[in-house]
Amino acid sequence: MAKIKKATKKEAEAIKALFLEHYPNSVTELHYRNLYELLVCVMLSAQCTDKRVNMITPAFFEAYPDPASLANADLEEVKSHINTCSFFNNKANNLIKMAQRIVENYNGEIPLEQKELVKLAGVGQKTANVVMIEYTGANLMAVDTHVFRVAHRLGLSQAKTALKTEEDLNKIFKTDLHRLHQAMVLFGRYRCKALKPECEGCFLEAYCKSKATFKV
Repeated sequence: MAKIKKATKKEAEAIKALFLEHYPNSVTELHYRNLYELLVCVMLSAQCTDKRVNMITPAFFEAYPDPASLANADLEEVKSHINTCSFFNNKANNLIKMAQRIVENYNGEIPLEQKELVKLAGVGQKTANVVMIEYTGANLMAVDTHVFRVAHRLGLSQAKTALKTEEDLNKIFKTDLHRLHQAMVLFGRYRCKALKPECEGCFLEAYCKSKATFKV
C-alpha cells in the first residue's frame, strides 16, 4: 500500500479553516455536570462509545457522587455499575485508585493541570488533555482513534502512534487546538468513519489523500 502524501502547509491551513467553519461550537457528547463527572466519563470512554458511557453514568453518579464516595467504594459494586463498558475490571480498579489519590493528595479537589492529572490511576496524556480541553478550553490536542484516522487520511500526520500524531497536529495547527480536536472527533465519528466513510459531498474531499482507498 502506497504511503499517503503529506499535506502542504497551504492545504493544512485550508483544512483547519474548514473544520472551524463546519464545527464552530463543538463540544463532547459525554454527559456531565462537574469536573469529577467529566473525568470519570472520559476514563470510561476509552475503547467505549460515548453513548454507552452516557447510559452507565447516571446510576454510577447516584451511587458515587464525588471522589470521597468513590474512594471508599467496594470494587465489586463499582464493577457492577460499569460491567457493560469495555475493560470494566481495569476501569473499576483505576476509578477507585484515582479517587483515593484525589482525596489523599489533593484534598478531594481534582487538579486542573496536565502534569498532575496524569499522576492519577487510569489517566494518560490523552485523557488528561480531553478533560482540560473540555473543561477549560485549553489549547491542547488529544488524539483518539477518530482523530488519528482523520489526521492520517488528510495527510496531516504519518506518525505511527497517537502521541506522535498529537505532536504533528500541534505543530501544524498551533492555535484553536481544543476546537479542532472536537471537530475531528465528530467528523471521524459520523462522516470519516473507519468503515464506509461518507466521502460523497464531504467538505474536505478536495484535501483527502485517501479517496482512492474507498472507491469500489
